[in-house]
Amino acid sequence: MPVPGPSPRQPSLPSPAARPGDRVPGPAAAPGALAGACGSGTPVPTAASAPPLVPGPPVQGAGAALARLLRGPSGLGTAGLSLVRRAEPAAPAEPAAAGTAIPGLYHHPVPEPDPVRVEEVSRRIKAWAVEEVELYPPDWEDQFDGFSLGRYMVACHPDAPGVDHLMIATRLMAAENALDDCYCEDHGGSPVGLGGRLLLAHTALDPLHTTAEYQPQWERSLHADAPRRAYRSAMGYFVREATPAQADRYRHDMARLHLGYLAEAAWSETDHVPEVWEYLAMRQFNNFRPCPTITDTVGGYELPADLQARPEVQRVIALAGNATTIVNDLYSYTKELAGPGLHLNLPVVIAEREGLPVRDAYLKAVEVHNDLMHAFETEAAGAAAALPVPSLLRFLRGVAAWVDGNHYWHQTNTYRYSLPDFW
Repeated sequence: MPVPGPSPRQPSLPSPAARPGDRVPGPAAAPGALAGACGSGTPVPTAASAPPLVPGPPVQGAGAALARLLRGPSGLGTAGLSLVRRAEPAAPAEPAAAGTAIPGLYHHPVPEPDPVRVEEVSRRIKAWAVEEVELYPPDWEDQFDGFSLGRYMVACHPDAPGVDHLMIATRLMAAENALDDCYCEDHGGSPVGLGGRLLLAHTALDPLHTTAEYQPQWERSLHADAPRRAYRSAMGYFVREATPAQADRYRHDMARLHLGYLAEAAWSETDHVPEVWEYLAMRQFNNFRPCPTITDTVGGYELPADLQARPEVQRVIALAGNATTIVNDLYSYTKELAGPGLHLNLPVVIAEREGLPVRDAYLKAVEVHNDLMHAFETEAAGAAAALPVPSLLRFLRGVAAWVDGNHYWHQTNTYRYSLPDFW
């Protein structure tokens, strides 16, 4: 199935004569023109072997065409782009790739990412990291390669028009992870003084507007360390392709991310283990949200700001970010246990706060993830039914594809992750 072309520029909401739930008229709303698709590669099991779909929320006044849109594409290997909820977790059959999925984790298998795109994105991101921003010293090269950024981003953005668009997301992902490692985590990170470092790095995304006397000093500061160099460069590429509204959206999402970093750092400084609900609140900010919310820029179209800001769309985005971040907690569990000190993740917090054995706490964290995923899919279907606007329907499928690609990358990245022996 061909990748859909960019959605045309259009008013974000139906005309005043239309009501939420009415089908948007005209050829742009035709199901065939809007059906999402995955990139080429090894197919996953066919629809006949996938778990049956159960109906999503009732679709009022939209008819069969919108119902088909809500189901998403039905071709080979496209089950993960559906917006309706499945009755049971996906069958254990997985793509022909390394890595084992967490037993019982609700997810959708995806096709192997297009190897041609993966190779080219991998080549370009390494050249950018080494030659343009000096992102890491030579002795970190194996860790950079092991992160498999090319495979990650190609899997997460199957509707990107080409490699140039994929590189928008890949540079930003590399920069975000460099800051996390260098400021917070593995490579010299510390909670002490984190707020000042984050603030100065954030000005590489959200520029300082100051006087002529101090402007040059700030500009020089953007080259002071690898995270700031990477943020500055990646954001420069992004704003050349993004609309002003898309760029502002990304800046706000990154501010959310940095706020989450600060909350976790504060708990670390005071040796505080949060309540489970407090931890989940922190993870709603310290999470993957900035990545799926740029899926329209990477896809070469725009979800208009007034649609993106609607409460039902914001809930879908938040649930997607929360679910994908708990995936990280679960797959990185053994990696984090091997590190020094107490590293907060959902299984650890559940064990500490609810007095459960570590195995039971881990399995309960799997249930929390599954509940978030079901809520994400239900809310996405409801938003699509209430607002059947072509750009929003494509955006929702793009976010769903990102959720699935994120799981695929965690499952298959055996360089970084291994599962606990709980089964």
